[in-house]
Amino acid sequence: MLRGVESLGLPSWPVDVGPPIGRTAPQVAFASSCVPPPGASLVMHANPPVLPLALLRLGAKMVRGRRVIGYWAWELPVAPREWRAGVRFVHEVWVPSSFTAAAVEPLLPGRVRVVRPPLAVTPPRPAPIGRDGFAIPAGTVVVLMIFNLASSFVRKNPLAAIAAFRAAFGDRRDRLLILKVTNADHFADDFAALRAAAADATNIRIETRLMTSNEIAALTMAADIVLSLHRSEGLGLVLGEAMLLGRPVVATGWSGNLDFMDESSAALVPGRLIVPVDPRGVLVAKGAVWADPDVGVAAQHLRRLADDPASRMALGEAGRRMAVERLGPETLLAAMQAIGAAGGAHPVGLPG
Repeated sequence: MLRGVESLGLPSWPVDVGPPIGRTAPQVAFASSCVPPPGASLVMHANPPVLPLALLRLGAKMVRGRRVIGYWAWELPVAPREWRAGVRFVHEVWVPSSFTAAAVEPLLPGRVRVVRPPLAVTPPRPAPIGRDGFAIPAGTVVVLMIFNLASSFVRKNPLAAIAAFRAAFGDRRDRLLILKVTNADHFADDFAALRAAAADATNIRIETRLMTSNEIAALTMAADIVLSLHRSEGLGLVLGEAMLLGRPVVATGWSGNLDFMDESSAALVPGRLIVPVDPRGVLVAKGAVWADPDVGVAAQHLRRLADDPASRMALGEAGRRMAVERLGPETLLAAMQAIGAAGGAHPVGLPG
């Protein structure tokens, strides 16, 4: 978001509100160069449950007299009831997708705006690492899934990705599924389930090494297909970045990722909507649903793309064009204009 603001030629004052919410921390001390001028808006990248503490850390002098905008992310079509407590602390809310907007709109009717992260402004830059650097055998078609265990194992749904890959290719040695996992050591039970699902497969690799964003971009470029059988996404950052790199995407055709992909630019997987079950108790909201993607259809997409390099190239290019179009700075510029910041008279501060 900051890079998007900079690309529009607008001043900004990034402010770090301190360590993760929930840990004890004093009010933040700011250098004078970090303090937005009088009248500048505050765009708070903090969801409602932690927003009051984030504002408290900023202090009354920083907050007083400013327009406060919440930037809220959520992955279900219904917002939790406890989010209502955060409404009184903001004048309006920005969200990353129309999917999230529909969930938040009932809390603040008429005060919710879709502001997609402008990923295309500074697309991923792969490190100079080729397929050899990732020990990928020559002639192998690589399917890649990237996910963070901290973002909910059941929501990211990697077991369905393994099932679809196995249904598509069995034990073929010229087909490889790479599961790039972050925070594996923090969620031992989830990681154990993942390892068990892939235990007897010689063509499934679980990658847990810590990588920079440039290295992950290089791994994405080394893949032939990027796969996500998610149950829900507030946006789908990994998918957007993969499309900007021209990688063909096979993804669940539901939730926030549909803001920047359709059947012409991605291989969408249908699914039935079911009641979410989150063992961690985080993704919970009365009346919510999420997707149960069709593993059989996903396997068909994988086989078709793996067997047809021309189709992979065409889909990757179509996805790249749509990601550039949909994930540019336009929604951010419109939001800035709406709060008077785009004219330079009311610059914006972006705490987070």
